[in-house]
Amino acid sequence: MTVDRPPPAAGLTRIGLAVDIPEPWGSQLTARRAAAGDPQGAYVPAHITFLGPTDVPTDALPRIEKHLARVAAAHPPFTVRLRGTGTFRPITEVVFVTIAQGVAECELLAAAIRSADGLDAPTRFPYHPHVTVAQDVEPAALDAVFADLAGFEAEFEVAGFTLFAHGGGEGPWRPQPRRDYLLGA
Repeated sequence: MTVDRPPPAAGLTRIGLAVDIPEPWGSQLTARRAAAGDPQGAYVPAHITFLGPTDVPTDALPRIEKHLARVAAAHPPFTVRLRGTGTFRPITEVVFVTIAQGVAECELLAAAIRSADGLDAPTRFPYHPHVTVAQDVEPAALDAVFADLAGFEAEFEVAGFTLFAHGGGEGPWRPQPRRDYLLGA
């Protein structure tokens, strides 16, 4: 989830929903993103986004949290296999690690999350689950990350997702207390 917009207006909270990439791969991918010169590498750990940065009325959070609990309960845990790299170039300057297994589950989960009123805003691009490893850096840096991680592989179980909040500006996204949602719970 990137943080390249002005802070949310008064009475709004910027949220996002994602699953962090577990260790040892998460820190490896995060470090490689930072090494590419991507400014988000310092603030955003490696993850798969289910809902990108979305401003919602702060007083709607309890309703949204209930929706998220229902979504999580209705979806079983699933396996994700990461393998190799891809890119959105020339549309956007992004290199990512591809999801070779678990794409359908990510898509279903993201669609269910976005079905709530207030989370169903139009998006700039269709949902495509991936793990960003370089964004908006020099072409040579994008090429290097693409080549360096071409043989990357990891497999892990996705047991839940996390609701993150951000105050705007630079700085890390933070999981909110009691805002982890276990799948199939």
